[in-house]
Amino acid sequence: MRPSRAAGAPVPPVTPRADAPQPSPVPTPEAEVVPEAAPAVAPEPVAQPAPESLSTPEPVAEPTRAAEPAPSPESTPEPTAAPRTGRIQVPVPSVVRARERGRLAEQNPVVLRTEMLTKTYGSVIAANEVSIEVHAGSFTGVVGPNGAGKTTTLSMISGLLRPTSGRVSVSGVDVWTDGPAAKRLIGSLPDRLRLFDRLTGAQLLYYSGVLHGVDEAAVAQRSSELAVAFGLESALGRLVSDYSAGMQKKIALACAMIHAPEVLVLDEPFETIDPVSAANVTEILEKYVAGGGSVVMSSHSLDLIQRVCDHVSIIVDGSVIAQGTVDAVRDGLSLEERFTQLTGMSDTQKGLEWLHGSSESA
Repeated sequence: MRPSRAAGAPVPPVTPRADAPQPSPVPTPEAEVVPEAAPAVAPEPVAQPAPESLSTPEPVAEPTRAAEPAPSPESTPEPTAAPRTGRIQVPVPSVVRARERGRLAEQNPVVLRTEMLTKTYGSVIAANEVSIEVHAGSFTGVVGPNGAGKTTTLSMISGLLRPTSGRVSVSGVDVWTDGPAAKRLIGSLPDRLRLFDRLTGAQLLYYSGVLHGVDEAAVAQRSSELAVAFGLESALGRLVSDYSAGMQKKIALACAMIHAPEVLVLDEPFETIDPVSAANVTEILEKYVAGGGSVVMSSHSLDLIQRVCDHVSIIVDGSVIAQGTVDAVRDGLSLEERFTQLTGMSDTQKGLEWLHGSSESA
């Protein structure tokens, strides 16, 4: 029985069963071969693509930088557009654009030239040997006192008033020798323009476009675009006689632009136009100039001329007494101060003391 018990003692090989769970942990250390997967060195492939990707962008950025300066010396107009759009965000955008435009316009060819332009009415000299040069892509203002000869000069430039002597040419075409060809290159807005006001706005635009040789399909497209630009789309079906003075000025300006002229000759274009519409018209004219067109504009608002124009001509008694870029003519002063200085006009008016002493005399 004891031996059987001894035989039962071997029965505790249950301990080897406890050993059996021990070998089960043994495979777990064997599973520790997982570090072998770790040394599979995932970082190695990571390190390899990393330098490759770094090297790729570097050469890509270099050629693009090299390509940017290349086009700028090749063509002047292309670099011109980039700085303009960048400079619009300065505090006084119109003035900065005008100065930049004036500096660049000096390098462009002359698109409009008057040579010793003179107009006399008997013994009265309305314009006396006026010589002006307007470069392509420039915005030129013409200023002067009332009766100085501004309207006379602009009328001779646009082909509406024959000069007594002198010559006017647009892109090399003489305005008075070859009038039809020259007038295709000029868009004119005269002072006190008489419109065909029994036509609707759409009919007037159509008439102006066809008269300048624009085909009907282009006239229809341009009319709708101009109407939207000037805020006249809802008034095209109405008679021009029913338009307000400001609306008539805007439809007349649209008629002057419908044939895409090279030069716009505008006599007091902002007269009778409200401030919001004036800002809109200014933006349209600036875009026209930025696209290569040229504007010659008269105005009594010296602040507007200084803010919008890049060149200015001052006319007094029918003669040009100063012209050039706005900054050159101003000579460090405001344009109004310089104008007063050149014309000999003073803000302080003497006399009329009786108006201020009426209470004392009573």
